This record gives sequence, structure tokens and C-alpha cells, in this order.
Amino acid sequence: MSAGARARGLRLDPAALLREAEAARRAAHAPYSGFRVGAALLTASGALVRGCNVENSSLGLSICAERNAVWSAVARGEQSFAAIAVSAGRGRWASPCGACRQVLSEFAPRLWVIWRDRSGRILRRRLGALLPEAFVSRRTRRG
Repeated sequence: MSAGARARGLRLDPAALLREAEAARRAAHAPYSGFRVGAALLTASGALVRGCNVENSSLGLSICAERNAVWSAVARGEQSFAAIAVSAGRGRWASPCGACRQVLSEFAPRLWVIWRDRSGRILRRRLGALLPEAFVSRRTRRG
């Protein structure tokens, strides 16, 4: 599955989505932390959108890979998501941070979140399990 691939009709493949996240990680700009992260966001329409973390010397202006992927997807007109995979490289835990979990819940509270634990085992959880009782306004509440 390439960055522009369509996955419509295909069964969600966590390993393939993680490979896409790993490819996205190679583009990360992390000169301050050295913690390079990539994300691969699968939209409900089957599009694949990559994101990577981008750090800035003014730390508050940095962005996580997951939010980078969401912003890119929204800019392309995509606002429904099926799954996101996150990779920080072999042996590194990389589940989404709280801010990214909140942003993801705005669009897809039932999203599948995929990452590897430190031993390399693939983990897959629904976003709601990672962010129970997320804040969602009445206007943006979705099933």
C-alpha cells in the first residue's frame, strides 16, 4: 500500500499500516529530541495519509505525527477515519499522546489505533479505550 493507495474493500492490515507509518517516520524533523515518529492514517474512503513529527526550536510550535496526518487529511477533504498506525522505530513505544488522542476523537471516536510495544508486538485498540470519556461537543459528536 503506497502513500496514495486506496484500500477500499480491503481488510484492515495492521502490519501494512505500520509499514506505512515507518515510511512516514523517515521524513520526520526531530533535531531536538531525536524521537522520530511517523503515522499512517487510513480514511473511511480508503485513502492513506501519512504524517510525521516536525519539531521547532520554539517547542510549542512542534507537531506530532498523528496530528500532522489528521491536518493533511482534512486539508484533502477527508474527515472520517478508520485507523491510524504510529511508529517510533524498533524497540520504541509509540501510542498517541493525550493531545493527539483528543484530536482524533473529534473525527473518529471508534478509530482503530495501532502501534508496537517495546518487544515489537503489534497492539491494536479502539480510541475510546485509550481516551475514555473524551471531550466531544454536541456539534461534533459522532458514533
